[in-house]
Amino acid sequence: QVQLVESGGGLVQAGGSLRLSCAASGRTFNNYAVAWFRQAPGKEREFVAAKSWSTVGTYYADSVKGRFTISRDNAKNTVYLQMNSLKPEDTAVYYCAARWSLPSTSQASYDYWGQGTQVTVSS
Repeated sequence: QVQLVESGGGLVQAGGSLRLSCAASGRTFNNYAVAWFRQAPGKEREFVAAKSWSTVGTYYADSVKGRFTISRDNAKNTVYLQMNSLKPEDTAVYYCAARWSLPSTSQASYDYWGQGTQVTVSS
């Protein structure tokens, strides 16, 4: 089992930045792919970014490409999502997810989920 706990959400003005963290515990995290998804009010949860356990294999949704960066520190069992140039449409609950093996953009393929952290971007 892998437990995931997100932190770092909050209220920020448009154009600002936030860094989300996802701390993993329970198992060695190194061979797990990790991802961030988000769910805005009244909308389905959507893919944001994913990263393999190695230094290669990083994927982004078109809506965040060039503004968000996913990274991980395997020594600390932590995944980060650096969010820059935030827009009101980035407002959502952000979830961290993990799966054994390769990253995926499909939420159905992830086995472990955090509880989510709220990000609100004001205009």
